[in-house]
Amino acid sequence: MGLFKRNPFGHILFLKKWLIRLFGALTHRRYRGFNEMQIEGSEIIKNLPDTNVLFISNHQTYFADVVAMFHVFNASLKGREDNIKNVGYLWNPKMNIYYVAAKETMEAGLLPKILAYAGAITVERTWRAEGKDVKREVNPNDTENIKIALEDGWVITFPQGTTRSFKPVRKGTAHIILQHKPIVVPVVIDGFRRSFDRKGLRIKKKGILQSMVIKEPLKIDYENDTVEEVVEKIEYAIEQHPSFLKVIPAEVLEEEAKLNKERLWRY
Repeated sequence: MGLFKRNPFGHILFLKKWLIRLFGALTHRRYRGFNEMQIEGSEIIKNLPDTNVLFISNHQTYFADVVAMFHVFNASLKGREDNIKNVGYLWNPKMNIYYVAAKETMEAGLLPKILAYAGAITVERTWRAEGKDVKREVNPNDTENIKIALEDGWVITFPQGTTRSFKPVRKGTAHIILQHKPIVVPVVIDGFRRSFDRKGLRIKKKGILQSMVIKEPLKIDYENDTVEEVVEKIEYAIEQHPSFLKVIPAEVLEEEAKLNKERLWRY
């Protein structure tokens, strides 16, 4: 790798590699130490092509979710089976992993800006800005950047656009899938909002069992499926369809309500 070689977004790969190594080393114990992460489906990662893969996931914190995926994906590519033992897998990380994030989130402070350099595709949310509901058109530059990222590698997105559970999946993700025809890999996570604060930067509680389940790619008819059908497939795949509420035990819902009440005071 040339010292000043850049990716399609102008980021110097040598610098990006060292950022991933550094933050990987600093965050490893968050998922294997202070807490423990249970992983399923790592063999799926090893069999994916190098480009045009879209990971879709539910969302629980701003940063801890995607950092965990960087760990798991790189560990899987280095032969780890459902574990992230020995952080050496990040010495030569996969450099073309990107993640979609709200522009205002990634510009809110120095640390988010540094994390953005590691692979963020920043987008302007069309429905919310600065804590208020808005309604604006999709920025064509945002969708173009996602296209560029898919052509260059893998993209992680959180199609609900929020860390709140069971919120609607945004149709924009379905449009991207039907337009660019990526392999779509669902990921379901849990335990992160109990482990970390809302931003995913501060450890809130230790000894939490986190989980990440990587599922088989979605079966999508790119020519005939409608946007609504793709949205529904996404909701079921990331276990955020309203029907899942009917099978969640009452005690789990009560615990979630309690945590949400605590967050109102804490944040």
